[in-house]
Amino acid sequence: MVITIWDWADPTAYLHDLVSTDRRDPTVNGYGRIYGALEESTNYLPVLDPATNSISQVPVFPEDPEYNPPPPTPLAESPYWGDEPIWDASTSVHNPMLDHDGRVWITARVRAPDNVPDFCREGSDHPSAQVFPTGRAGRHLGVYDPESDVHTPIDTCFSTHHLMFAEDEDHTLWTSGGGSVIGWLNTREYLETGDSVAAQGWTPFILDTNGNGVRDADYTEPGEAADPARDMRIDGRYYGVAPAPDGTIWGSSLGYPGAVVRLVPGDDPATTALTEIYQPPLDANGDPVEGFSPRGMDIDRNGVVWAAMASGHMASFDRSLCTGPLNGPEATGQHCPEGWTFYTEPLPQFRNLDLPGSAEGSYYTWVDQFDTFGLGDNTPINTGNQSGALLVLNDGEWVRLRVPYPLGFYTKWLDGRIDDPDAGWKGRGLWATYSSRAPFHMETGAGTTSKVYRFQMRPDPLAK
Repeated sequence: MVITIWDWADPTAYLHDLVSTDRRDPTVNGYGRIYGALEESTNYLPVLDPATNSISQVPVFPEDPEYNPPPPTPLAESPYWGDEPIWDASTSVHNPMLDHDGRVWITARVRAPDNVPDFCREGSDHPSAQVFPTGRAGRHLGVYDPESDVHTPIDTCFSTHHLMFAEDEDHTLWTSGGGSVIGWLNTREYLETGDSVAAQGWTPFILDTNGNGVRDADYTEPGEAADPARDMRIDGRYYGVAPAPDGTIWGSSLGYPGAVVRLVPGDDPATTALTEIYQPPLDANGDPVEGFSPRGMDIDRNGVVWAAMASGHMASFDRSLCTGPLNGPEATGQHCPEGWTFYTEPLPQFRNLDLPGSAEGSYYTWVDQFDTFGLGDNTPINTGNQSGALLVLNDGEWVRLRVPYPLGFYTKWLDGRIDDPDAGWKGRGLWATYSSRAPFHMETGAGTTSKVYRFQMRPDPLAK
């Protein structure tokens, strides 16, 4: 394994994650710049040009020039920064994605969360607001075009957290973090017209509880008793989001036991989208049979979901293995235990804890759909946040990509890029960043910035 490390950002900034290419085509932006997201720490995108070993910044800003909340007050004195408030972001850029033309799309705050435009609210003629009006959105969208060097904030009626492009002609950008709804942006329409109101939409999560194959306008609300004759709205609350090759949109739902959730958009997602929910299996006492509580998740080219579990597992969920009805009055979460498989991550279990799993605490799972690293298509990788490593599940066996120096490697996301498909191992690799909120807690101490890491695999130790 070859690891190349660059410094970027600054000593008080922390990175949430980065992006190097278009997830749908990892040859996009070959040898190009890497873009990061600084979340609460400051208002710019850090940029690394690995070809020239140079770093720069792209300023980001709210749409509302009056929105400038005060920095958070430190809860206690820092041994590094004393009482100085080192974070001052108003934008809270959380997650970046590249499109097919190399634009950088971000989840970012553009205004105060409660200052929702009228088109989002009850009484609006917006198609999504007529179905499910909203009243608050804590984070929104933005786009940076490297060709014009212009960043544009995009207001949304729904909250955003993670984002990922669907494989459709509209280049639909699906988002998580909307709570009771899932939101999207038709980026083709937005780029052609500049009309973010018309290009966006959102929909609630409705189970086809009566099993008639369509979404009915009449459904029970969360907390109400189930009615087998009516559909059921649930709080799907996507945390991770991953459009599948077949056009469905999968996500992870936090909590215990947690769930993976499948959305079938239909022809008019605001009114036709239907939801399925699949929880990790529980026994008769409500205890986990094996794993529980997914966090970050991804999907492979075969439609199999992979997720990092709080129980110290990587889990897969394969809907094609389900043997019972996938909709109807019994399809409320515990109806497909046979779809789940759990792989214990390669750490010991907590002392005195008699449960399956391990002490690992992986934040996210990313699937190498296109063999950007060299271990094959559809290889799932966990972020290995207690291991100082990326944890690769390769043909049922764990491969640890451990960062030996500086100690403390901790990432929340990764992606893989093919710079040159004809350049062998040197033309491809995985990209990650140091994602802890305290980069100065690495062994290099005060003054340390976040890092960019490129992981590459030689076919043998002497390969040129």
